[in-house]
Amino acid sequence: MFSFKARGALMRLISVSIICMGFAQVAPAGVIGTAYMLDEESRVASLSRIEVLLAREDVGKQLEAFGVDRATVVERLNGLSSAELLELEGQIESQVAGGDILAVIGIVFVVLLILELVGVTDIFKSI
Repeated sequence: MFSFKARGALMRLISVSIICMGFAQVAPAGVIGTAYMLDEESRVASLSRIEVLLAREDVGKQLEAFGVDRATVVERLNGLSSAELLELEGQIESQVAGGDILAVIGIVFVVLLILELVGVTDIFKSI
């Protein structure tokens, strides 16, 4: 039926198959935790909000005035960790665009008080 060469080749193939069965590669797998996924999602969201801010024209002009390239800034942002991105975003959000309103009200009050004491105005009649 089979020739001697075919039988030998078949035996070699079966031998190699049996030997190689013990060397099967196993891929390590694990469950991805919820904390990891939430951290990754918050990182992507923070990065996108900061990139939207950097895309504004006035921010771009200010970066150019400082001699910084936008591509360099984006590259450095991608290198930040999630905690650093959240801290940076918090610092950006805490910045007030027009200044502190309480400071403005205080300065106006002090100017009016000085004008009242000097006699230029008569604002505080009832005091």
